[in-house]
Amino acid sequence: MTNLLPALHEGHAPITLQQLFRDALEAYDDWGANMPEPVVAFEGKLVPISTVFDRMKPCTDIMPANFIGIVTDRLNKPWSGEGPLDEMTVSTAARVMSVLTRRQLRDYGRGSIEAFADRFNHPLRAGA
Repeated sequence: MTNLLPALHEGHAPITLQQLFRDALEAYDDWGANMPEPVVAFEGKLVPISTVFDRMKPCTDIMPANFIGIVTDRLNKPWSGEGPLDEMTVSTAARVMSVLTRRQLRDYGRGSIEAFADRFNHPLRAGA
């Protein structure tokens, strides 16, 4: 599905892809527990946020300062890049968000499986 998204040009994302990445970050930020993966709209098609994050992994652009918090607030330990926080690349952010998305999807899937299994784990009633 990543082939329907614009390509990077020498490591730089076109403005439409940058905006889609920001939409994906905001969708992740709004993603609640036990909910399916959010999608974002691109040219009339719905694209899972994981697809956007995967597309942006090789992007060498610098992360906008107003979106760094969405990424760093979810890290287990403080961010320590090679420069100040405003030097985080989109590639780094996309890789972090890809891992976080996979983790959330894994937990969502586990919850769905557990809910399904619970339906069949009720003790039999006497006389039934």
